[in-house]
Amino acid sequence: MLSVMASNRLNCGALVRDARRRNGLDQAELARRAGTAQPAISRIERNAVSPTIETLNRLLEAMGETLTITPVSLNAPAPGGGNQSIAELRADYRELTAEERLAQAARLSEIATELAAGAST
Repeated sequence: MLSVMASNRLNCGALVRDARRRNGLDQAELARRAGTAQPAISRIERNAVSPTIETLNRLLEAMGETLTITPVSLNAPAPGGGNQSIAELRADYRELTAEERLAQAARLSEIATELAAGAST
């Protein structure tokens, strides 16, 4: 999920690209399955265009997946666990200095790199 979220916005390009790679497809094969052109897939993956929800789901369904959208209250615990609400997490983040935010981002990058290295072994 981390790879497809940026600034609290869904990164459709990363979502499609990650799903395509996970399913072992190239852009041309995804385009063929979805009934579109390869350059259209490329534009979506590069975030040059933002697909509609219908188009996004059609692409995912062409790969045997589907899109699920669930609203979550800002006062509810964060999806995936934890005991702080999203509002509390945002408030904590806003209290960090720029240096603390950079340090936090660097540590998260290190953790992601370690996880990726462990997954590839």
